[in-house]
Amino acid sequence: MAIKDFMDFAAKKYYDGQPVISDEEFDALAEQNNYIQLGAKAASGIAHVYPLYSLQKVYEGDPLPFDSEDAYISVKLDGAAVSLTYIDGKLTMALTRGDGSCGQPITENMRTLVPNSIRVNAPIVQITGEVVAPATIKNARNYAAGALNLKSVDEFKTRNLSFVAYGVQPVKNLSYTEDLYWLIEQGFLTVLDVTKDFFPSDGFVYRVYDNKKFLEMGYTAHHPRGAYALKKQKEGVVTTLRSVTWNVGRSGVVSPVGNFDEVEVDGARVSKATLHNMKYIEALGLEEGCKIKVIRSGDIIPRIIERVLDPEKNKS
Repeated sequence: MAIKDFMDFAAKKYYDGQPVISDEEFDALAEQNNYIQLGAKAASGIAHVYPLYSLQKVYEGDPLPFDSEDAYISVKLDGAAVSLTYIDGKLTMALTRGDGSCGQPITENMRTLVPNSIRVNAPIVQITGEVVAPATIKNARNYAAGALNLKSVDEFKTRNLSFVAYGVQPVKNLSYTEDLYWLIEQGFLTVLDVTKDFFPSDGFVYRVYDNKKFLEMGYTAHHPRGAYALKKQKEGVVTTLRSVTWNVGRSGVVSPVGNFDEVEVDGARVSKATLHNMKYIEALGLEEGCKIKVIRSGDIIPRIIERVLDPEKNKS
């Protein structure tokens, strides 16, 4: 089975509430293989009124897409994204994220978590947010995603779940925070209300305050330019780079691999990691015999993140 076929299969099983690999493994494989189809096939679902874009990932220390002073900062919740469609103020459709364009209908289950009517002067409004479980629940993201697909509403009501709203389209006010306060007035729990510790989270979201500016910044094929997810860069384990070898992948692409003294990283013994290409090696200033820091990206894939300079060699 080709990697894309496996990722399609894993994504479908995930959105069916029957994950075959962990969240961390899926995220790491998706990043490693530039996998974009994160969700069920569009043909198997119902179209969202507005697409549910993913967020650009930025790690601490990386250049920021825009000035953080222009942004509202909220916790990036780690749950299952959902869209709610209200027509003339009445909840008429709730969908899982699916592939971002289309999702699976979960309306009756979501009626138990969200307001069934809101005060609005627009014919159609889409509210987006995350269904989350408390962080104390093991594998909380899988718990939330799996519950959405339960066929029994009565069983769904027994699950410890919340819906946390973070967006409304079309925008209602001049600023993003005003939109969030409007959502609170309609009876929603929002990202204004939640803290980092109660629900599972994996970073922070920076979203441009000014709604007009946000819309003018536009979108790429995959994410809005006016928002990004800031994630913490792991500290890394120090070891010594011994050699660089060149491997030919199945696609014929030749890529360098760094071989280093074996170390334990997050409970696993590792001794090599891909170096991507010569530009990556040059950017980090790597050479045989130098000290390096190694992490496991997504807690799975070994990655060399920096060269550790020897303080004795850098004394003036």
